[in-house]
Amino acid sequence: MAPKAEKKPAAKKPAEEDPVAEKTPAGKKPKAEKRLPAAGKTAASKEGGSGGEKRGRKKGKKSVETYIYIFKVLKQVHPDVGISSKAMSIMNSFINDIFEKLAGESAKLARYNKKPTITSREVQTSVRLVLPGELAKHAVSEGTKAVTKFTSS
Repeated sequence: MAPKAEKKPAAKKPAEEDPVAEKTPAGKKPKAEKRLPAAGKTAASKEGGSGGEKRGRKKGKKSVETYIYIFKVLKQVHPDVGISSKAMSIMNSFINDIFEKLAGESAKLARYNKKPTITSREVQTSVRLVLPGELAKHAVSEGTKAVTKFTSS
């Protein structure tokens, strides 16, 4: 077999020259450009890790916020009644939703009054604004009772 002829790179025409090469002096490499991460992607997701990871957590473990008190209260009220995992998931979503609404409203109230802290007063007012009628009255009553018990101990 005959050896293959080597191809030589075509000489660049002046119009095709690299603009970066023109600006840098001979013998020096151009500096690396700074790039912003693509929208929606983090450095962790580009490296193959999941985007939701935080420092100190092991790879692949997600922390899921669940309210175990739903089950405890159910057992206090109806000791012989159980709850399916789907129903527990729905209740958990409901609690998360109410929490988000109350926290958002409390934050707005603190901001309106130029206060840096959310106190029980903001929470009580947000409960009155977010929850309807009788439910708000019961919630305020239970909240007041909890705060009194906490401060007395």
